[in-house]
Amino acid sequence: MPLVEHNPAEGIKNNVFGTFTAARVAIEAGVADFVLISTDKAVRPTNIMGASKRMAELVLQALAAQPPVDGDSGTCFSMVRFGNVLGSSGSVVPLFRRQLAEGGPLTVTHAEVTRYFMTIPEAAQLVLQAGAMARGGEVFVLDMGEPVKIVDLARRMVE
Repeated sequence: MPLVEHNPAEGIKNNVFGTFTAARVAIEAGVADFVLISTDKAVRPTNIMGASKRMAELVLQALAAQPPVDGDSGTCFSMVRFGNVLGSSGSVVPLFRRQLAEGGPLTVTHAEVTRYFMTIPEAAQLVLQAGAMARGGEVFVLDMGEPVKIVDLARRMVE
């Protein structure tokens, strides 16, 4: 996310125009199912990352509403919104692990910050289920239970 926030034009180029280009190519190639990996930050976006992902979702929903052309069966577009995927490159967990290996301290920006987490298998299952269940234009969200305070996660990792 910091990469997109520090490079907003590139973030929009990648997330919005890149999605549109990939979707057009999928249609031309006759791809049956197209699942966009979005973010929970697309809900009422407050930053460039969330806004650009929301725009990408809107692009796909507009394409999903278009009738198939020239007898083509059409590409089914759907989206999945993830929270934080534990252990992924964008997760706080690898950062905390590195900071622990270096002897600390762990950097927590605010003691009250909370995040929802999911595992890599849960994320993969959500994508597969979205592809199987989609009829076109839906946004799928995994129920990730209760949010976790980042400071509590840091304490558990230290222990």
